[in-house]
Amino acid sequence: MLTFGRVPFLLPLALLACASPSAGPADLVLQGAAVWTGVPAAPLAEAVAVKGGRIQVVGTAADVRAFIGPETDIVELAGGMVLPGFIDSHTHFIPGGFQLSSVDLRNAATPDDFARRIGEFAETVPPGTWITGGDWDHEMWGGELPRKEWIDELTHEHPVLVSRLDGHMALANSLAFELAGVTGETKVPFGGEMVLDVATGMPAGVLKDEAMTLVSRAIPEYTEDELDRALDAAIAHALSLGVTQTHHMGTWADLETFRRARNDGRLKMRVYSVVPISTWQRLRDFVAENGRGDDRLWWGGLKGFVDGSLGSTTAWFYDPYADDPSTSGLLLTDTASLRQMAIAGDGAGLQLIIHAIGDQANDWLLDVFEAAGDANGPRDRRARIEHAQHLSGDAMGRFEALGVIPAMQPYHAIDDGRWAEKRIGPERIKTTYAFRSLLDAGATLAFGSDWTVAPLDVRLGIYAALTRRTFDGANPGGWVPAEKIGLDEALTGYTLGSARAGFMEEKVGSLEVGKYADLVVLSENLFDLDPVEIPDVDVEMTIVEGEIVFLREGSDD
Repeated sequence: MLTFGRVPFLLPLALLACASPSAGPADLVLQGAAVWTGVPAAPLAEAVAVKGGRIQVVGTAADVRAFIGPETDIVELAGGMVLPGFIDSHTHFIPGGFQLSSVDLRNAATPDDFARRIGEFAETVPPGTWITGGDWDHEMWGGELPRKEWIDELTHEHPVLVSRLDGHMALANSLAFELAGVTGETKVPFGGEMVLDVATGMPAGVLKDEAMTLVSRAIPEYTEDELDRALDAAIAHALSLGVTQTHHMGTWADLETFRRARNDGRLKMRVYSVVPISTWQRLRDFVAENGRGDDRLWWGGLKGFVDGSLGSTTAWFYDPYADDPSTSGLLLTDTASLRQMAIAGDGAGLQLIIHAIGDQANDWLLDVFEAAGDANGPRDRRARIEHAQHLSGDAMGRFEALGVIPAMQPYHAIDDGRWAEKRIGPERIKTTYAFRSLLDAGATLAFGSDWTVAPLDVRLGIYAALTRRTFDGANPGGWVPAEKIGLDEALTGYTLGSARAGFMEEKVGSLEVGKYADLVVLSENLFDLDPVEIPDVDVEMTIVEGEIVFLREGSDD
């Protein structure tokens, strides 16, 4: 429960004169809860004062009380916890906004359930509407890939392209293949695979990685109004979860959507908008003309892909898959081309933010980052490997040595852990999502969700990092438990670590005087809980730059 009020007295003039860095009464005070500052030397405090959108004081209740004036808004917290606003270092944010109003297949447990949900959703939208999103997981029903025949009769008026939750496979129905002009004879682009029916030689329905573009190119482009509405929905969802900043892996159209929101005053959170590495020259020129944005919206990062995903058997490993020895994964980009773009983009002063899942993909990418440093000279480049999921033993120490940031998603560990061993065997899983090993080797972890691949809920990510309990209940002591980390470490991954990954650690990510007042208030002190209780904690309030942008319904009763 929260209570709001003001105190009817004036701050003494003597105290005003010596207050620093921002003298005068606070605009907002939060008190009555534990405060986790994110500062290693002083991690816990009792209250926070905010002035002009920045942290004015963080310390004891007495420290903060001295800055309360007649116009100060005071939030009395009946316990709970105040933390720096959560920073999600890896989302597909605008697609997430669309997904909020699309068909939900994430927990479809059988082929019949999968088909039924798509059919029922089709009845709610006009004929001709493309059905996208989905986030299905074929491991929910034993691993059989879906087929277009499962849904054709239910969607004869609606083209369908619904994605697996990792975004590296999609199912299309017959109408979608027809509209896209795709047959069994269609040439599949490099880095992709089209599953064919062995009896007919025609597409069976599933497209992997770059092959998805064969059908997705037939989907009409979203209008600006549709993009704006999806962004607004995504922002509201994020703020309700305490997420005050995200690093969005997207397109130039997405960047323009964020810029419209920024100009219209609708961008109520911070966004680092990242564009494809294939457009590095365009971004170089855009930065030269427009700068890199501001503290609410900025750009300067390049997103690339080395390989696919474990769930789609397209992650690039040294050794073949245990459950499919015919493959050791896919390269999504020609290695010579990606290496050239990476070194050139780095040379232009842009940040490299590149996806790698398999052990060979990660080793190859670390080599490329090292080559970029050798070619372009020393600077604070903060190259990132997105996911860094399966690492060789040699890779662990190279992150810190090269200054490379592993941008990782704890939720994936407790999701993939249900079936990962059947893909790659008992030895390779030992260095899967190796949070503990990377921290011990000196790496800076930046945590995120990969929304819509996983839920945009930091509580679930913290739970995953601390427990590594898979959703099937098969690992109550944790899946690969040696890689568990502590609560302080997990919180840092979602705050200061992610801030550093976006070059924002001097302004956000911890509660320190002068930093932006980006805060989240939780209903419980996480340090008092069993980690298994963390997903049930409520987000009571979210504050961005001193403005309350989310207040849980009923929390101010």
